[in-house]
Amino acid sequence: MTAPLAPLPRDFSSVDRKERMKLESRGLPMRPPQERIKDFDEAIIRLDEEWAIYEARRCIHCPDPPPCQKACPAGNDISYAMWLIEHGQFLEAAGIYRQTSSMPEVCGRICPQERLCEGACVRGKRDSLPVPTGALEAFVTHYERRKKGVTIPVGKFTGKKVAIIGAGPAGLACAEQLVRAGHWVTLFDARPAPGGLLIYGIPNFKLPKKIVFDIWDDLLRAGATFVGNTYIGPRITVDKLFAGGYDAIFLGVGTTVDASLDIPGHDLPGIYKATDFLIRTNVDKDLLPHEMCAPIEVGQRVAVIGGGDTSADCLRTALRLGAKQVFCLYRRSEAEMPGGYKDRKMAMEEGAEYHFLTQPIRFIAGPDGRLAQIECVRTELGEPDESGRRSFQVIEGSNFVIAADTAVLAIGYKPDPIISMTTPGLETSDGGLFKADEHTGATPRRGVFTGGDVVTGPHLVVTAMVAGRKAAAAIDRYLGW
Repeated sequence: MTAPLAPLPRDFSSVDRKERMKLESRGLPMRPPQERIKDFDEAIIRLDEEWAIYEARRCIHCPDPPPCQKACPAGNDISYAMWLIEHGQFLEAAGIYRQTSSMPEVCGRICPQERLCEGACVRGKRDSLPVPTGALEAFVTHYERRKKGVTIPVGKFTGKKVAIIGAGPAGLACAEQLVRAGHWVTLFDARPAPGGLLIYGIPNFKLPKKIVFDIWDDLLRAGATFVGNTYIGPRITVDKLFAGGYDAIFLGVGTTVDASLDIPGHDLPGIYKATDFLIRTNVDKDLLPHEMCAPIEVGQRVAVIGGGDTSADCLRTALRLGAKQVFCLYRRSEAEMPGGYKDRKMAMEEGAEYHFLTQPIRFIAGPDGRLAQIECVRTELGEPDESGRRSFQVIEGSNFVIAADTAVLAIGYKPDPIISMTTPGLETSDGGLFKADEHTGATPRRGVFTGGDVVTGPHLVVTAMVAGRKAAAAIDRYLGW
C-alpha cells in the first residue's frame, strides 16, 4: 500500500465554503473536435499543476461522509485527496487513491464520473460544473508515475500459488492485492497481452495503452507472471490448474462474447461486431491474435447499432478512420441510453449523428453483395419494465431505409460458457453469469473465486476492479486456513 509521505492533517475546519462556491470552474482543456478526429491521441490536453490546484480548491469539503466518496464504488477519500492537491501535495494525493484503488490512473480517465463522484458533487447541483474529480485523480497518479514511479510492496512469500484466469480489470486488481499479501500469482488470458478490455476494447483516445502496460510492469516487477494466448477450458481446465499445484483460482473472464442481432442479412460483408471492430482498428498488430490481423474495411457511411459506451467508442473510431457519415441507431430515447453522457457528447462534437427511437429490422445487400442499406422502423416508448427502464413498441407502418456500407453491432455482451461447461461445481444464472457471494466472490466450488462482469453482467471498470480486490482479500483469508 502506497502511503502519503507527509500528508496534511485531514482537518477542514478552516474551509470557507461560501468563498469556495464563488470559484468558477475553468473546465477541462480539450483539443478541438476537428483536430482530435485526425488521430487516436487523448482528447484532453495535458493538465498542469496550477490548473489542478485551482480546481481542487473548488471542493467545499462536505461533512463526512461526503457525497462524492459515497458515490464512488471504490470508496476513494476524494475530499482528502482534493485537500492535498490544493496544497500541492500531489504525491500524497496519489497515495490516498492507491489505498482504495488498484488502477486510479485508469478509473480517473474512463469512469462515468457524471454518474458517480462528480454526479454526487454538491457544486454540480448548485452551479454549472462539479469539481472535476476524475481528471484530478488521473493528474496526480500520472504525476506520481513521472516523478517517482509506482512500486507495489510485496509481502513475505507464503508459498501459496493463485491462478487468475482473465487479465482484465478484475484480474489485474486481484493480482495486485495478492502479491501484496505474498502469494505467487500467475495470470492466464486468451489474448496475447494482459489488460483485457483495457487493451482489447477501449480506444487510445480514451485510455492510452501505455497506461495499462505501466500497470502491468508494476505487477511484473512485483513478481506476477503472465501466460498469454491461453484459452482456459478446452484443454487446460480449472481442475488441471488445481492438479498442477495452484491453491486457489480467480475467474475474472468478463463478458467477452458479443450479442447477436438475428435479423435478415446479419452475416453480410461490411457488418462487424463491436469487439472485432475495436480490436482490429485500435490495437497494434504485434498484440493482435492472428485471426484478427486482417484490416477492417470501413466505408463512407457507418452505422453503429446500440447505446452503450462501446457504441460511442465505435462511432468515434469510425470518424477517425475517415468515414464521412457516422450515425448511431438506438431503439429508445437518449434518456434510456446506458452509455455515459461524456463520451456521447464528445462523439456528437466530433460529427456523429444519433437516431433515437429507431430499430433496424433488415440488412440489405448492394449489387456487389456487401451491405448497402439498413431497413428500420420507428419506435415509441411504453411503460417502465421491472428494472425501471422504459420499454418500447414498434410503430406499425413506419418502415424506412437508410444507406450504410458498414455496420457495427454494439448491442451488448454475454459470458463465454466454456469455463462453466468444463468446471464441476460452478453455478450459473440463465444468462450464463457466475453465481458467487457478493462480498467475497466465493463460488460453490471450493477454492474458486470470481468477480467482475462475469458475475454482474457488463458494468464498469471500477466495479470490476473493486470485485477483484474483494476476492483477493477472501482468497488471502482462504489460503490462511
